[in-house]
Amino acid sequence: MRNCRLLLAAITLVTSSAMAESTATTPEKAPSVSEKVLKNGLKVLVKEDHRAPIAVVQVWYRVGTSYEHEGITGLSHALEHMMFKGTTKRKSGDFEVVLSRIGAQNNAFTSQDYTAYYEVLAAKHIETAFELEGDRMRNLVLDKDEFAKEIEVVKEERRMRTDDNPNGVMREQFNAVAYLNNPYRAPVIGWMNDLDHMNLDDLKDWYKKWYGPNNATLVVAGDVDPEKVFELAEKYFGHYEKSVLPEVKPRTEIPQIGKREIRIKAPAKVPSFRMGFKTPGLITAKQGKVEEWEPYALDVLANVLDGGSSARLTKKLIRGKEIAAGTGVGYMSYGRMPEMFIMTGVPATDVSVDTLRKAFMEEIELMKTTLVTQDELDRVTAQVIASEIYQRDSVQHMATTLGMLESTGIGWQLMDEYEEKILAVTAEQIQTVAKKYLNEDQMTFAELVPQSLTEGAK
Repeated sequence: MRNCRLLLAAITLVTSSAMAESTATTPEKAPSVSEKVLKNGLKVLVKEDHRAPIAVVQVWYRVGTSYEHEGITGLSHALEHMMFKGTTKRKSGDFEVVLSRIGAQNNAFTSQDYTAYYEVLAAKHIETAFELEGDRMRNLVLDKDEFAKEIEVVKEERRMRTDDNPNGVMREQFNAVAYLNNPYRAPVIGWMNDLDHMNLDDLKDWYKKWYGPNNATLVVAGDVDPEKVFELAEKYFGHYEKSVLPEVKPRTEIPQIGKREIRIKAPAKVPSFRMGFKTPGLITAKQGKVEEWEPYALDVLANVLDGGSSARLTKKLIRGKEIAAGTGVGYMSYGRMPEMFIMTGVPATDVSVDTLRKAFMEEIELMKTTLVTQDELDRVTAQVIASEIYQRDSVQHMATTLGMLESTGIGWQLMDEYEEKILAVTAEQIQTVAKKYLNEDQMTFAELVPQSLTEGAK
Protein backbone atom coordinates (compact mmCIF):
# COMPACT_ATOMS: atom_id res chain seq x y z
CA MET A 1 0.00 0.00 0.00
CA ARG A 2 1.19 3.46 -0.74
CA ASN A 3 2.05 5.88 2.05
CA CYS A 4 3.90 3.05 3.86
CA ARG A 5 0.71 1.18 4.69
CA LEU A 6 0.86 -2.42 3.54
CA LEU A 7 -2.30 -4.41 4.27
CA LEU A 8 -2.22 -8.20 4.37
CA ALA A 9 -5.95 -8.26 4.76
CA ALA A 10 -8.28 -5.78 3.34
CA ILE A 11 -10.67 -6.40 6.20
CA THR A 12 -8.19 -4.70 8.52
CA LEU A 13 -8.43 -1.58 6.42
CA VAL A 14 -12.18 -1.31 6.39
CA THR A 15 -12.85 -1.99 10.06
CA SER A 16 -10.65 0.96 11.03
CA SER A 17 -11.83 3.24 8.23
CA ALA A 18 -12.45 6.81 9.23
CA MET A 19 -15.30 6.82 6.73
CA ALA A 20 -17.34 4.20 8.58
CA GLU A 21 -20.82 5.53 9.21
CA SER A 22 -22.51 4.63 12.48
CA THR A 23 -26.10 4.72 13.59
CA ALA A 24 -27.77 4.64 16.99
CA THR A 25 -30.46 2.27 15.78
CA THR A 26 -30.26 -1.27 14.52
CA PRO A 27 -29.50 -1.08 10.78
CA GLU A 28 -32.09 -2.35 8.38
CA LYS A 29 -31.29 -5.39 6.31
CA ALA A 30 -28.89 -4.36 3.59
CA PRO A 31 -30.30 -4.33 0.06
CA SER A 32 -29.32 -7.08 -2.34
CA VAL A 33 -26.34 -6.79 -4.67
CA SER A 34 -26.93 -5.89 -8.30
CA GLU A 35 -24.56 -7.65 -10.71
CA LYS A 36 -23.66 -7.28 -14.36
CA VAL A 37 -20.86 -8.72 -16.49
CA LEU A 38 -19.78 -6.59 -19.45
CA LYS A 39 -19.02 -8.19 -22.81
CA ASN A 40 -15.28 -7.84 -22.14
CA GLY A 41 -15.56 -9.84 -18.93
CA LEU A 42 -15.52 -7.02 -16.35
CA LYS A 43 -17.81 -7.94 -13.45
CA VAL A 44 -19.67 -5.03 -11.86
CA LEU A 45 -21.19 -5.34 -8.36
CA VAL A 46 -23.39 -2.63 -6.85
CA LYS A 47 -24.50 -2.45 -3.23
CA GLU A 48 -27.08 0.27 -2.62
CA ASP A 49 -27.06 2.15 0.69
CA HIS A 50 -28.93 5.46 0.65
CA ARG A 51 -28.45 6.49 4.27
CA ALA A 52 -25.75 9.04 3.42
CA PRO A 53 -24.69 10.75 0.16
CA ILE A 54 -21.42 8.79 0.06
CA ALA A 55 -20.10 6.18 -2.34
CA VAL A 56 -17.11 3.86 -2.58
CA VAL A 57 -15.66 2.89 -5.95
CA GLN A 58 -13.20 -0.01 -6.01
CA VAL A 59 -11.42 -1.88 -8.79
CA TRP A 60 -10.06 -5.30 -7.85
CA TYR A 61 -7.53 -7.18 -9.97
CA ARG A 62 -7.12 -10.90 -9.41
CA VAL A 63 -3.36 -10.83 -8.99
CA GLY A 64 -1.15 -10.67 -5.92
CA THR A 65 1.86 -12.31 -4.35
CA SER A 66 0.46 -15.83 -4.77
CA TYR A 67 0.60 -15.35 -8.55
CA GLU A 68 4.31 -14.55 -8.44
CA HIS A 69 7.24 -16.96 -8.45
CA GLU A 70 10.70 -16.94 -6.93
CA GLY A 71 12.76 -14.06 -8.23
CA ILE A 72 9.84 -11.67 -8.82
CA THR A 73 8.26 -11.47 -5.36
CA GLY A 74 6.85 -8.04 -4.57
CA LEU A 75 6.04 -7.31 -8.21
CA SER A 76 2.29 -6.92 -7.63
CA HIS A 77 2.88 -4.49 -4.77
CA ALA A 78 5.49 -2.48 -6.70
CA LEU A 79 3.07 -2.16 -9.63
CA GLU A 80 0.43 -0.91 -7.21
CA HIS A 81 2.75 1.98 -6.33
CA MET A 82 3.36 2.75 -10.01
CA MET A 83 -0.36 2.88 -10.79
CA PHE A 84 -0.38 6.42 -9.36
CA LYS A 85 2.40 7.70 -11.63
CA GLY A 86 0.52 8.85 -14.69
CA THR A 87 -1.15 7.61 -17.88
CA THR A 88 -1.17 8.58 -21.53
CA LYS A 89 -3.75 11.24 -20.59
CA ARG A 90 -2.42 12.44 -17.23
CA LYS A 91 1.00 13.13 -15.81
CA SER A 92 2.23 11.79 -12.48
CA GLY A 93 0.46 13.48 -9.57
CA ASP A 94 -2.67 14.47 -11.50
CA PHE A 95 -4.64 11.57 -10.03
CA GLU A 96 -4.43 12.96 -6.49
CA VAL A 97 -5.00 16.54 -7.62
CA VAL A 98 -8.25 15.67 -9.38
CA LEU A 99 -9.57 13.71 -6.40
CA SER A 100 -8.50 16.23 -3.78
CA ARG A 101 -10.50 18.93 -5.55
CA ILE A 102 -13.71 17.00 -4.92
CA GLY A 103 -12.78 15.99 -1.36
CA ALA A 104 -12.23 12.32 -2.16
CA GLN A 105 -10.03 9.83 -0.33
CA ASN A 106 -8.12 7.26 -2.32
CA ASN A 107 -5.54 4.55 -1.86
CA ALA A 108 -4.75 0.94 -2.77
CA PHE A 109 -3.68 -2.32 -1.17
CA THR A 110 -2.06 -5.56 -2.24
CA SER A 111 -2.48 -9.01 -0.71
CA GLN A 112 -1.46 -12.52 -1.62
CA ASP A 113 -4.54 -12.89 -3.83
CA TYR A 114 -5.50 -9.48 -5.23
CA THR A 115 -4.59 -5.83 -5.77
CA ALA A 116 -7.34 -3.25 -5.21
CA TYR A 117 -7.74 0.48 -5.77
CA TYR A 118 -10.43 2.61 -4.20
CA GLU A 119 -12.00 6.03 -3.86
CA VAL A 120 -14.32 7.22 -1.08
CA LEU A 121 -16.20 10.29 -2.21
CA ALA A 122 -19.49 12.13 -2.44
CA ALA A 123 -21.88 10.00 -4.48
CA LYS A 124 -22.44 12.80 -7.00
CA HIS A 125 -18.77 12.54 -8.03
CA ILE A 126 -18.55 8.82 -8.82
CA GLU A 127 -18.09 9.47 -12.53
CA THR A 128 -14.74 11.09 -11.75
CA ALA A 129 -13.57 7.89 -10.06
CA PHE A 130 -14.80 5.82 -13.02
CA GLU A 131 -12.92 8.02 -15.47
CA LEU A 132 -9.66 7.81 -13.50
CA GLU A 133 -9.84 4.06 -12.84
CA GLY A 134 -10.90 3.31 -16.40
CA ASP A 135 -7.96 5.33 -17.72
CA ARG A 136 -5.28 3.57 -15.71
CA MET A 137 -6.65 0.07 -16.32
CA ARG A 138 -4.98 0.01 -19.76
CA ASN A 139 -3.23 3.38 -20.31
CA LEU A 140 -0.61 3.40 -17.56
CA VAL A 141 2.75 4.96 -18.43
CA LEU A 142 5.61 3.15 -16.72
CA ASP A 143 8.47 5.63 -16.63
CA LYS A 144 12.06 4.61 -15.89
CA ASP A 145 12.83 7.61 -13.67
CA GLU A 146 9.58 7.28 -11.73
CA PHE A 147 10.28 3.59 -11.16
CA ALA A 148 13.82 4.29 -9.93
CA LYS A 149 12.40 6.59 -7.25
CA GLU A 150 9.40 4.50 -6.31
CA ILE A 151 11.24 1.20 -5.87
CA GLU A 152 13.34 2.93 -3.20
CA VAL A 153 10.11 3.92 -1.45
CA VAL A 154 9.03 0.26 -1.51
CA LYS A 155 12.38 -0.85 -0.08
CA GLU A 156 12.11 1.67 2.74
CA GLU A 157 8.59 0.44 3.44
CA ARG A 158 9.98 -3.06 3.73
CA ARG A 159 12.73 -1.93 6.11
CA MET A 160 10.24 -0.14 8.34
CA ARG A 161 7.55 -2.84 8.35
CA THR A 162 9.73 -5.94 8.42
CA ASP A 163 13.50 -5.62 8.59
CA ASP A 164 13.44 -3.19 11.55
CA ASN A 165 10.41 -4.81 13.21
CA PRO A 166 11.10 -8.01 15.19
CA ASN A 167 7.51 -9.20 14.94
CA GLY A 168 7.58 -8.54 11.21
CA VAL A 169 10.77 -10.58 10.90
CA MET A 170 9.23 -13.44 12.87
CA ARG A 171 6.05 -13.41 10.79
CA GLU A 172 8.01 -13.49 7.55
CA GLN A 173 10.35 -16.26 8.69
CA PHE A 174 7.40 -18.21 10.07
CA ASN A 175 5.54 -18.18 6.74
CA ALA A 176 8.64 -19.22 4.83
CA VAL A 177 9.00 -22.29 7.06
CA ALA A 178 5.31 -23.15 7.48
CA TYR A 179 4.72 -23.35 3.72
CA LEU A 180 6.90 -25.39 1.37
CA ASN A 181 5.28 -24.97 -2.03
CA ASN A 182 2.26 -22.79 -1.27
CA PRO A 183 3.01 -19.28 -2.66
CA TYR A 184 1.74 -17.75 0.60
CA ARG A 185 5.25 -18.39 1.89
CA ALA A 186 6.53 -15.21 0.18
CA PRO A 187 5.98 -11.76 1.71
CA VAL A 188 3.54 -9.47 -0.05
CA ILE A 189 6.11 -6.70 -0.18
CA GLY A 190 8.69 -9.08 -1.64
CA TRP A 191 12.11 -10.27 -0.59
CA MET A 192 14.68 -7.48 -0.58
CA ASN A 193 16.90 -9.31 -3.06
CA ASP A 194 14.01 -9.49 -5.53
CA LEU A 195 13.30 -5.77 -5.07
CA ASP A 196 16.98 -5.01 -5.71
CA HIS A 197 16.83 -6.83 -9.06
CA MET A 198 13.37 -5.73 -10.18
CA ASN A 199 13.29 -3.69 -13.39
CA LEU A 200 10.83 -1.71 -15.43
CA ASP A 201 10.32 -4.46 -18.00
CA ASP A 202 9.14 -6.76 -15.17
CA LEU A 203 6.40 -4.27 -14.30
CA LYS A 204 5.39 -3.68 -17.91
CA ASP A 205 5.00 -7.41 -18.46
CA TRP A 206 3.01 -7.87 -15.24
CA TYR A 207 0.70 -4.96 -16.07
CA LYS A 208 0.07 -6.25 -19.58
CA LYS A 209 -0.67 -9.79 -18.33
CA TRP A 210 -3.03 -9.09 -15.48
CA TYR A 211 -4.59 -5.64 -15.73
CA GLY A 212 -7.40 -6.40 -18.10
CA PRO A 213 -11.18 -6.08 -17.71
CA ASN A 214 -11.72 -9.85 -17.66
CA ASN A 215 -9.39 -10.12 -14.65
CA ALA A 216 -11.09 -7.37 -12.67
CA THR A 217 -14.14 -6.69 -10.54
CA LEU A 218 -15.62 -3.21 -10.21
CA VAL A 219 -17.42 -2.73 -6.89
CA VAL A 220 -19.55 0.31 -6.09
CA ALA A 221 -21.35 0.76 -2.78
CA GLY A 222 -23.33 3.62 -1.31
CA ASP A 223 -25.89 6.17 -2.43
CA VAL A 224 -25.96 5.06 -6.06
CA ASP A 225 -28.36 3.74 -8.68
CA PRO A 226 -27.28 0.37 -10.16
CA GLU A 227 -28.42 1.20 -13.70
CA LYS A 228 -26.44 4.45 -13.63
CA VAL A 229 -23.39 2.54 -12.39
CA PHE A 230 -23.72 0.01 -15.20
CA GLU A 231 -23.94 2.85 -17.74
CA LEU A 232 -20.76 4.44 -16.36
CA ALA A 233 -19.01 1.08 -16.37
CA GLU A 234 -19.84 0.62 -20.07
CA LYS A 235 -18.68 4.17 -20.83
CA TYR A 236 -15.29 4.01 -19.11
CA PHE A 237 -14.43 0.30 -19.17
CA GLY A 238 -16.59 -1.32 -21.84
CA HIS A 239 -14.41 -0.37 -24.83
CA TYR A 240 -11.39 -2.37 -23.64
CA GLU A 241 -10.72 -5.74 -25.23
CA LYS A 242 -10.39 -8.88 -23.15
CA SER A 243 -6.85 -9.77 -22.11
CA VAL A 244 -5.28 -13.14 -22.82
CA LEU A 245 -4.72 -14.20 -19.23
CA PRO A 246 -1.86 -16.52 -18.22
CA GLU A 247 -2.79 -20.01 -17.07
CA VAL A 248 -2.67 -20.20 -13.28
CA LYS A 249 -1.13 -23.50 -12.26
CA PRO A 250 -2.35 -25.09 -9.01
CA ARG A 251 0.20 -24.79 -6.22
CA THR A 252 -1.40 -26.85 -3.47
CA GLU A 253 0.64 -27.18 -0.29
CA ILE A 254 1.99 -30.67 0.21
CA PRO A 255 0.86 -32.45 3.40
CA GLN A 256 2.86 -31.58 6.49
CA ILE A 257 4.20 -34.73 8.16
CA GLY A 258 5.73 -33.38 11.33
CA LYS A 259 6.16 -30.37 13.60
CA ARG A 260 8.39 -27.53 12.38
CA GLU A 261 10.18 -25.18 14.74
CA ILE A 262 12.43 -22.16 14.31
CA ARG A 263 14.09 -19.66 16.65
CA ILE A 264 14.55 -16.12 15.39
CA LYS A 265 17.21 -13.94 16.95
CA ALA A 266 16.45 -10.27 16.42
CA PRO A 267 16.73 -6.98 18.33
CA ALA A 268 13.70 -6.89 20.64
CA LYS A 269 12.74 -6.06 24.21
CA VAL A 270 10.58 -9.08 25.03
CA PRO A 271 10.33 -12.68 23.82
CA SER A 272 7.26 -13.90 21.98
CA PHE A 273 6.09 -16.79 19.84
CA ARG A 274 3.88 -17.58 16.89
CA MET A 275 2.30 -20.95 16.21
CA GLY A 276 0.14 -22.00 13.32
CA PHE A 277 -1.84 -25.03 12.20
CA LYS A 278 -2.75 -25.86 8.60
CA THR A 279 -6.51 -25.49 8.17
CA PRO A 280 -9.03 -25.39 5.33
CA GLY A 281 -10.59 -22.15 4.18
CA LEU A 282 -13.95 -21.17 2.76
CA ILE A 283 -12.67 -21.96 -0.73
CA THR A 284 -11.84 -25.51 0.42
CA ALA A 285 -15.41 -25.99 1.59
CA LYS A 286 -16.79 -24.51 -1.63
CA GLN A 287 -14.72 -27.04 -3.59
CA GLY A 288 -16.29 -29.85 -1.55
CA LYS A 289 -12.99 -30.96 -0.02
CA VAL A 290 -14.21 -30.52 3.56
CA GLU A 291 -17.57 -30.19 5.25
CA GLU A 292 -19.23 -26.84 4.59
CA TRP A 293 -19.45 -26.01 8.29
CA GLU A 294 -15.77 -26.57 9.13
CA PRO A 295 -14.47 -23.04 8.37
CA TYR A 296 -17.28 -21.53 10.44
CA ALA A 297 -16.53 -23.85 13.35
CA LEU A 298 -12.86 -22.81 13.18
CA ASP A 299 -13.96 -19.16 13.19
CA VAL A 300 -16.01 -19.68 16.36
CA LEU A 301 -13.20 -21.73 17.93
CA ALA A 302 -10.79 -18.83 17.43
CA ASN A 303 -13.21 -16.52 19.22
CA VAL A 304 -13.72 -18.94 22.10
CA LEU A 305 -9.98 -18.82 22.74
CA ASP A 306 -9.43 -15.14 22.06
CA GLY A 307 -12.60 -13.16 21.55
CA GLY A 308 -12.46 -10.41 24.15
CA SER A 309 -11.96 -10.16 27.91
CA SER A 310 -14.13 -13.22 28.60
CA ALA A 311 -12.25 -15.47 26.16
CA ARG A 312 -10.31 -18.41 27.55
CA LEU A 313 -6.76 -17.26 26.93
CA THR A 314 -7.36 -13.79 28.36
CA LYS A 315 -9.35 -15.03 31.33
CA LYS A 316 -7.10 -17.95 32.25
CA LEU A 317 -3.58 -17.03 31.15
CA ILE A 318 -3.49 -13.24 31.43
CA ARG A 319 -5.82 -12.52 34.37
CA GLY A 320 -5.89 -15.96 36.02
CA LYS A 321 -2.43 -17.55 36.06
CA GLU A 322 -0.81 -14.23 35.08
CA ILE A 323 1.71 -16.00 32.88
CA ALA A 324 0.92 -14.09 29.68
CA ALA A 325 1.31 -10.40 28.91
CA GLY A 326 -0.48 -10.84 25.62
CA THR A 327 -2.27 -13.49 23.57
CA GLY A 328 -3.83 -13.62 20.14
CA VAL A 329 -5.71 -16.03 17.90
CA GLY A 330 -6.60 -15.54 14.27
CA TYR A 331 -8.17 -17.74 11.65
CA MET A 332 -7.73 -16.74 8.03
CA SER A 333 -10.45 -18.23 5.83
CA TYR A 334 -10.90 -15.82 2.92
CA GLY A 335 -7.92 -16.75 0.72
CA ARG A 336 -8.04 -18.43 -2.68
CA MET A 337 -6.02 -21.23 -1.05
CA PRO A 338 -6.15 -22.74 2.45
CA GLU A 339 -4.30 -20.80 5.12
CA MET A 340 -3.69 -21.26 8.84
CA PHE A 341 -5.07 -21.03 12.34
CA ILE A 342 -2.60 -18.70 14.10
CA MET A 343 -1.90 -18.28 17.82
CA THR A 344 0.53 -15.76 19.33
CA GLY A 345 1.81 -15.25 22.85
CA VAL A 346 3.97 -12.87 24.86
CA PRO A 347 5.08 -14.28 28.24
CA ALA A 348 4.71 -12.22 31.39
CA THR A 349 7.87 -10.98 33.10
CA ASP A 350 10.02 -13.83 34.41
CA VAL A 351 7.87 -16.42 32.60
CA SER A 352 9.55 -18.53 29.93
CA VAL A 353 8.30 -19.08 26.41
CA ASP A 354 8.20 -22.82 27.13
CA THR A 355 5.88 -22.29 30.10
CA LEU A 356 3.42 -20.20 28.11
CA ARG A 357 3.63 -22.52 25.14
CA LYS A 358 2.73 -25.46 27.37
CA ALA A 359 -0.27 -23.55 28.70
CA PHE A 360 -1.44 -22.85 25.14
CA MET A 361 -1.20 -26.53 24.26
CA GLU A 362 -3.20 -27.42 27.38
CA GLU A 363 -5.96 -25.06 26.28
CA ILE A 364 -5.97 -26.64 22.82
CA GLU A 365 -6.21 -30.09 24.40
CA LEU A 366 -9.22 -28.95 26.44
CA MET A 367 -10.94 -27.93 23.21
CA LYS A 368 -10.48 -31.49 21.98
CA THR A 369 -11.63 -33.28 25.12
CA THR A 370 -14.36 -31.01 26.50
CA LEU A 371 -17.27 -29.38 24.72
CA VAL A 372 -17.51 -25.61 24.94
CA THR A 373 -20.37 -24.48 27.15
CA GLN A 374 -23.59 -23.06 25.81
CA ASP A 375 -22.78 -19.76 27.54
CA GLU A 376 -19.48 -19.58 25.65
CA LEU A 377 -21.18 -20.45 22.38
CA ASP A 378 -23.87 -17.82 22.93
CA ARG A 379 -21.29 -15.18 23.84
CA VAL A 380 -19.07 -15.84 20.86
CA THR A 381 -21.82 -16.06 18.28
CA ALA A 382 -23.34 -12.85 19.66
CA GLN A 383 -19.96 -11.11 19.43
CA VAL A 384 -19.28 -12.32 15.91
CA ILE A 385 -22.70 -11.31 14.66
CA ALA A 386 -22.60 -7.93 16.44
CA SER A 387 -19.20 -7.22 14.93
CA GLU A 388 -20.42 -8.14 11.48
CA ILE A 389 -23.54 -5.98 11.78
CA TYR A 390 -21.48 -3.04 13.04
CA GLN A 391 -19.01 -3.36 10.19
CA ARG A 392 -21.82 -3.54 7.66
CA ASP A 393 -22.76 -0.05 8.79
CA SER A 394 -19.77 1.07 6.69
CA VAL A 395 -20.23 1.20 2.93
CA GLN A 396 -16.47 0.77 2.58
CA HIS A 397 -16.55 -2.44 4.58
CA MET A 398 -19.40 -3.76 2.47
CA ALA A 399 -17.61 -2.95 -0.77
CA THR A 400 -14.37 -4.49 0.43
CA THR A 401 -16.08 -7.68 1.58
CA LEU A 402 -17.75 -8.04 -1.81
CA GLY A 403 -14.49 -7.47 -3.65
CA MET A 404 -12.49 -9.80 -1.46
CA LEU A 405 -14.96 -12.69 -1.73
CA GLU A 406 -15.28 -12.27 -5.48
CA SER A 407 -11.54 -11.91 -6.10
CA THR A 408 -10.64 -15.09 -4.25
CA GLY A 409 -13.19 -17.22 -6.07
CA ILE A 410 -15.41 -17.71 -3.03
CA GLY A 411 -18.19 -15.56 -4.44
CA TRP A 412 -19.87 -12.46 -3.03
CA GLN A 413 -23.06 -14.41 -2.24
CA LEU A 414 -21.38 -15.89 0.83
CA MET A 415 -21.64 -12.50 2.52
CA ASP A 416 -25.38 -12.93 2.86
CA GLU A 417 -24.96 -16.44 4.32
CA TYR A 418 -22.37 -15.63 6.97
CA GLU A 419 -24.63 -14.93 9.95
CA GLU A 420 -26.76 -18.02 9.34
CA LYS A 421 -23.69 -20.26 9.09
CA ILE A 422 -22.11 -18.88 12.27
CA LEU A 423 -25.32 -19.26 14.25
CA ALA A 424 -25.58 -22.89 13.16
CA VAL A 425 -22.18 -23.91 14.61
CA THR A 426 -22.45 -26.45 17.43
CA ALA A 427 -20.17 -27.35 20.32
CA GLU A 428 -19.64 -30.77 18.77
CA GLN A 429 -18.48 -29.23 15.51
CA ILE A 430 -15.99 -27.02 17.35
CA GLN A 431 -14.57 -30.06 19.10
CA THR A 432 -14.38 -31.92 15.80
CA VAL A 433 -12.29 -29.27 14.03
CA ALA A 434 -10.04 -28.90 17.08
CA LYS A 435 -9.30 -32.62 17.00
CA LYS A 436 -8.88 -32.69 13.24
CA TYR A 437 -6.64 -29.68 12.69
CA LEU A 438 -4.98 -28.44 15.90
CA ASN A 439 -2.37 -31.19 16.06
CA GLU A 440 1.38 -30.86 16.57
CA ASP A 441 2.18 -32.70 13.33
CA GLN A 442 0.34 -29.90 11.54
CA MET A 443 2.00 -27.16 13.57
CA THR A 444 4.77 -24.67 12.87
CA PHE A 445 6.25 -22.90 15.88
CA ALA A 446 8.44 -19.77 15.81
CA GLU A 447 10.10 -18.27 18.87
CA LEU A 448 11.49 -14.75 18.94
CA VAL A 449 14.67 -14.66 21.03
CA PRO A 450 15.41 -11.02 21.94
CA GLN A 451 18.87 -9.70 21.13
CA SER A 452 20.48 -6.45 22.12
CA LEU A 453 21.09 -3.97 19.34
CA THR A 454 24.76 -4.93 19.43
CA GLU A 455 24.00 -8.65 19.16
CA GLY A 456 21.43 -8.11 16.44
CA ALA A 457 23.95 -6.28 14.31
CA LYS A 458 26.45 -9.15 14.31
